[in-house]
Amino acid sequence: MDHFLYRDGVLHAEDVPIPEIAASVGTPFYVYSTATLLRHYHLFNDALDGTDHLVCYAMKAASNQAILKTLAQAGAGMDVVSGGEYLRAKAVGVPGDRIVFSGVGKTAAEIRLALEGGIRQFNVESEPEMEVLNATALSMGVVAPITIRVNPDVDAKTHAKIATGKSENKFGIPIARTREVYAMAAAMPGLDVIGIDVHIGSQLTDLAPFELAYQKVAELTELLRAEGHDIRRLDLGGGLGIPYTRDNQAPPLPSDYGALVKRTLGHLGCEIEIEPGRLIAGNAGLMVSEVIYVKSGEDRDFLIIDGAMNDLIRPAMYEAYHDIVPVVEADPGAEQVKFDIVGPVCESGDTFAKERMMPPVAAGELVAFRSAGAYGAVMSSEYNSRPLIPEVLVQKDQFAVIRRRPTFDEMINRDTIPEWL
Repeated sequence: MDHFLYRDGVLHAEDVPIPEIAASVGTPFYVYSTATLLRHYHLFNDALDGTDHLVCYAMKAASNQAILKTLAQAGAGMDVVSGGEYLRAKAVGVPGDRIVFSGVGKTAAEIRLALEGGIRQFNVESEPEMEVLNATALSMGVVAPITIRVNPDVDAKTHAKIATGKSENKFGIPIARTREVYAMAAAMPGLDVIGIDVHIGSQLTDLAPFELAYQKVAELTELLRAEGHDIRRLDLGGGLGIPYTRDNQAPPLPSDYGALVKRTLGHLGCEIEIEPGRLIAGNAGLMVSEVIYVKSGEDRDFLIIDGAMNDLIRPAMYEAYHDIVPVVEADPGAEQVKFDIVGPVCESGDTFAKERMMPPVAAGELVAFRSAGAYGAVMSSEYNSRPLIPEVLVQKDQFAVIRRRPTFDEMINRDTIPEWL
């Protein structure tokens, strides 16, 4: 469920008409619903009710500070994968003991930054990282809390570019080597080994891969405890998918996921952490764009819009599907028209949809890309010297620009020309 609905034939974000925002900030732009963000966070938090747990929002999905503060005030922790994300979380007041640091390539500088500012734990991905973390902690006279990310070799049955739990993926320690690596970590005086981390991928639409992975984690927990390790926290990652279309089969609910966690791991008495990102932010955002031209081709018609692949790269990168709808609702029974929906960037890959059936729209009209709140604005760029587009947050009948569109001068003046030129 989201809070983007038609009222009197016009798409609204909560109580704000989308055309009102477009008139204020121009197109294209992203718009997020506070009500949807909070609803999805609470669905996850409530799903783990009765367990000792923390929902850490995966900031890589959408990291605008207004979104982070909205979720932090509701009680969310944060999952970060860079020093920059760590500083963003701290900037909105998230304490270090509610921040988890993930990622395969943490630098010594990033590790030091988090140890100085406070950290709930590092999710360690390799022995070399563990050695750097130990040395850095010892040089600072502190002990670093860690979990070790285990790669369970489970096929998440998702897109190859967002699968993370198979043996050929770059993430984590192979499960066959877990005992050896935990023994190595336990011998390092700068580390406090507190638990196990696992994350098998993103946009999962079936609970079976989760169940298989968590069964392996349960067995591993008991094995490691038997060898003297104090396993008291299980970080289960994120990955639960969202419905990108209105008519496809809905992924499992957070309540079903929570029941699975309790069934497979509840007997261990561990604190549970989860790191959802897409499910919290994905359906909480739209990208809104204006039609520039409707172009007739030899064997197809093109809907050319002012949004481009630099603004929303998921279709070009992942072949991702987004439902694209007119902002002004079509008349009931309006004939559907087949379009290739494309942007103005000089790449054939700047294509959002091929042969998409939708109601007819004309130049100057607005279209909205649904489910664009996750991995949209955060992955955008200034390719073709196109300024980053605004982000807008709605709360009931109010809206605020939470990232403005830079001017062309601001964008160009970031370059520095050497003296010899």
